[in-house]
Amino acid sequence: MIEQVTAENNRFTGIAVSPGIVIGKARLVDRSKQKIIYQYLINENEINREVERLKNALEVTKEQLLDLKSRIPDSIKEHSFILDTHLMIVDDNMISGATINIILEERINAEWALKKSVQKIRQLFDQVDFEYIRDRIHDVENVVERILRNLVGKKQESLSNINEKVIIVAHDLSPADTSEINTSMVMGFITDVGGKTSHTAIMAQALKIPAVLGLEKATGSIEDGNLLIVDGYKGEVIVNPDNDLITSYQEKALYYKNYISSILQLSHLPSETTDGYRMAVKANIEFLEEVETAKDNGAEGVGLYRTEFLYIRNKGVPGEDELYQNYREIAEKVMPFPVTIRTLDIGGDKIFSNKKPSNEANPALGLRAIRFCLKEQEIFKSQLRAILRASAYGNIRIMFPMISGVQELIDAKSILLKVMYELEKENIPYDRKMKVGAMIEIPSAVMVADILAESADFFSIGTNDLIQYTLAIDRSNENVAYMYEPYHPAVIRMIMQVVKAAKNAGIEVSLCGEMAGDPFCIPILLGMGINELSLTATGIPQLKKLIRSLSKEETEKDLENILKLKTSEEVRRYIQKITKGYLPDINGNGFKLKYLQ
Repeated sequence: MIEQVTAENNRFTGIAVSPGIVIGKARLVDRSKQKIIYQYLINENEINREVERLKNALEVTKEQLLDLKSRIPDSIKEHSFILDTHLMIVDDNMISGATINIILEERINAEWALKKSVQKIRQLFDQVDFEYIRDRIHDVENVVERILRNLVGKKQESLSNINEKVIIVAHDLSPADTSEINTSMVMGFITDVGGKTSHTAIMAQALKIPAVLGLEKATGSIEDGNLLIVDGYKGEVIVNPDNDLITSYQEKALYYKNYISSILQLSHLPSETTDGYRMAVKANIEFLEEVETAKDNGAEGVGLYRTEFLYIRNKGVPGEDELYQNYREIAEKVMPFPVTIRTLDIGGDKIFSNKKPSNEANPALGLRAIRFCLKEQEIFKSQLRAILRASAYGNIRIMFPMISGVQELIDAKSILLKVMYELEKENIPYDRKMKVGAMIEIPSAVMVADILAESADFFSIGTNDLIQYTLAIDRSNENVAYMYEPYHPAVIRMIMQVVKAAKNAGIEVSLCGEMAGDPFCIPILLGMGINELSLTATGIPQLKKLIRSLSKEETEKDLENILKLKTSEEVRRYIQKITKGYLPDINGNGFKLKYLQ
């Protein structure tokens, strides 16, 4: 169940994006958007002036970002690519070119033209069903806000100038903002907007400071100097707590610090149950730079490498050589562990700036993932060539997303074979035994899993989409998001059916998505015999600790009982009962660490 933003008295609940508990004074910083953007018409003689104003603002913005990048602390140097992304946005024709065209065609001032450009971009992103991609609009908006400030000549307070220990409270913080944070003074931060997959969240994790995002109205309720408790595990913020609460959270902070220290010490041990069953725990990653974090947390490889970023950040489709270099580097970094590369899982016309939107009524069920690749075969072949070439330098597996039936898998493999034949003719080396898998994330694929298993070397169950499609729930719709339920008996039975089909065919089955990172789901998945889990890297130590505490034989018995239960709530209560004692619980008050990621 996803977090819901709520406020009760002096307690706010948002989205936990970086773990830790801190207690300190609030420091409100002005990161609000330019609320007043004047619109006025210009005459022909003023057009060049407005275009030059825009170009100057773009140039100043670029200089500011380059300066920030040059001063980025060593502790987060590996995440400087995020500022590179913002620099690319400044240069992107969807911003600069589109805005200039609006100035020329509509004869309006640069500020208003820029605002209209962003509205069009936002419409494109709103059609995308993937949270990670939707969150990229925040990067665009952060950059545009900086351009607007430079257009109107408004200076912004630098977070590097803070000289006392505080918790930052802001409407939003950009990755550029967080790169300036002095961690000796800034204990943590909270914002009204943002989510788990935002670049701001990634920067908070890299800085290792607690952060809670998506609080909606915190800046309107919190005053400068208020005492705050920020709980980066549960996503809670408490304003002006009493002495008892302060003492309680100080104890919890110490408890978690000791707990995390203990599980990190064990994170590089095998994830093996007390009776010898091995369940590999791997990392989901979006960027090459995340590999080191995954290794530090004990990842036994990369179970899901999402390849969309290189396509999103480019102004067009990236070239084969650029893809090859990226895939080769990640394979070499992860060796001897495997890397599972998922082929492109977006609809190209929604993302690429050189394509027009198709205005699909329901893009989540439209031309995306393997459907898009089978239609746009040149784009698909270029990626396949890059993956195959990189496979000569590491342990790479390939996985096709959103497979709905056997014909799609056959068609995708047929194109892969053609690419292999081309490489053979060109004497280009590749791994001829590279394993090819299918993502099971659509109910139809579950129903024909036994047939799909005849054509796949492995399965990977994508639980986020599988739950969404099975229960007909739009997780981004606040009216029904609470119904998104991984403990639903239908979901458990569908996963069980896929596991049985894989076992009967003698192939491995992995599982990724939020269920893989939920400790309370582990007894179910162990009982089923899932071979591997893939999740956010920072959640790996806790899961390994839990797996090493459980017995496979006992979880099989528990699964038999769970399959007899009729409701999600019954399943939830049963799992909480059997995991009691294995997960953190302070003073017996049920304060559990559900997510450590």
